[in-house]
Amino acid sequence: MHIHIASDHAGFELKQALIDHLTAQGHNLIDHGAYAYDPMDDYPGFCQEAAKAVMRDYGSMGVVIGGSGNGEQIAANKIRGVRAALVWSVRTAKLARAHNDANIAAIGSREHSQAEAIEIIDAFLSEPFSGDARHLRRIKQIIHYESHSTSAD
Repeated sequence: MHIHIASDHAGFELKQALIDHLTAQGHNLIDHGAYAYDPMDDYPGFCQEAAKAVMRDYGSMGVVIGGSGNGEQIAANKIRGVRAALVWSVRTAKLARAHNDANIAAIGSREHSQAEAIEIIDAFLSEPFSGDARHLRRIKQIIHYESHSTSAD
């Protein structure tokens, strides 16, 4: 699987651990930054580059990492077609995939040990979308709104 990954300084160490772990599992990791630890860097650009790459690379997935994962999720979700989910447990990671067909996981490196975070991301990447009609119907509603709304609707 192609996995697009990004982090700011807060997620830099976890990103490197995930790259090593997921590469060892046979995944193809594409790093969208940060490429060096810089305590003054900003996450939006890194996360949005990863999100754009997920949308261009059909069938790929993404992981964005920060201190809490909140801002990273928000930044990624500004890219049309992205469904980034803040995952904070194995259960939320699996539900994000099974019910929402999320294509990007956002996770907070300050909220989990490295081992917990790896377990959560593994769960996200291995869980398929259920394809249930009710979930598909809801996703289509979101896509329709995203495609037909103005910012003030």
